[in-house]
Amino acid sequence: MTETVTNWAGNITYTAKEVHRPHSLDALRALVADSARVRVLGSGHSFNEIADPGADGALLSLAALPPRIDVDATARTVRVGGGVRYAELARRVHEHGLALPNMASLPHISVAGSVATGTHGSGVGNGSLASAVREVELVTADGSTVVIGRGDPRFGGAVTSLGALGVVTALTLDLEPAFEVEQHLFTELPLQGLDFETVAASAYSVSLFTDWRAPGFRQVWLKRRTDQPLPGFPWAAPATEKLHPVPGMPAVNCTEQFGVPGPWHERLPHFRAEFTPSSGAELQSEYLMPRPYALDALHALDAIRATVAPVLQTCEVRTVAADEQWLSPAYGRDTVAVHFTWVEDTAAVLPVVRRVEEALAGFEARPHWGKVFTAPAAELWKRYPRLGDFRALARELDPRGKFANAFVRDVLDGRTGRG
Repeated sequence: MTETVTNWAGNITYTAKEVHRPHSLDALRALVADSARVRVLGSGHSFNEIADPGADGALLSLAALPPRIDVDATARTVRVGGGVRYAELARRVHEHGLALPNMASLPHISVAGSVATGTHGSGVGNGSLASAVREVELVTADGSTVVIGRGDPRFGGAVTSLGALGVVTALTLDLEPAFEVEQHLFTELPLQGLDFETVAASAYSVSLFTDWRAPGFRQVWLKRRTDQPLPGFPWAAPATEKLHPVPGMPAVNCTEQFGVPGPWHERLPHFRAEFTPSSGAELQSEYLMPRPYALDALHALDAIRATVAPVLQTCEVRTVAADEQWLSPAYGRDTVAVHFTWVEDTAAVLPVVRRVEEALAGFEARPHWGKVFTAPAAELWKRYPRLGDFRALARELDPRGKFANAFVRDVLDGRTGRG
């Protein structure tokens, strides 16, 4: 491959023999049909080899396709093209007086890539981003299109699919009436005596941040819908200055704070869409566990904070409502998610990731598919009860494994480890 392509963080250089950016669906279908192996690169906001097709494969970007966003205000749905990112989708949806139920912390990521890997926002009543999907359109191995919607028995495997079923050319999402959100920040929430369930339910979306250099949380971000009550928050002091989730970083690129109300899409993410994300000088890991384990898991991490803190930029704790996507880390269970933003040093970070996984071993932790983890595939089969059903679906739609790179094959064969 003459063109060097990396992920957003720069820790992965893709080994594909060729890179394609088709300008039309017809060209995309022809490329897929003519290629021996294909993987799709979204916004590149993954931190492992999930998008790498290998040296014999083609890397396919949808960025040059027409950015189709078709809003049906009557049905409260939107059909969105596979290359569209959340920032542009949100603006268009809001113009119609409608909203997505939730967003991730960064609005610059692609819609199709986010739902394919189980990405989420926060809130005890908010499912993963895939929960809003009602229909997925795929170009399969022979270049034909398959549409799978709710009610189809295959739907549970079709959205959070790791890119293993085909190229997602469009998704149809559920919408709701637009709403406003205000953001309230607090500092120094103690871990000792924490009523996690009450804190997590204290706003529409709640995020707890810590650097694990001391017990407890350095920051609490509450995102309150203005059509819902304003709760008290007696457990921590209100912030006196604007904050960035990473201590010491300037808050200028963060969404508006201090309770200033604004449109949903300008408050639910942590970062503003009009600012270019940082250079990616970081690695990320995330583990999602049944919510009843939240306090025990946090205390287990507190016990190893001397190991974690030296390579950590920030750790975010959120909640996700249960969903029905077979490979969603929130499948079948209300979930607590613990996210780690590490320094950009793979050699230093990997041993700490392994130590974190050891600390969380008793809590049925499922790693985020697009981030750094070392859990072996055999262990993932224990934690994802529908992996066998997903493997059967992949064999039905992609019998020769055109979309199955080394990462996918490792997961589906249930034997090989990651990392």
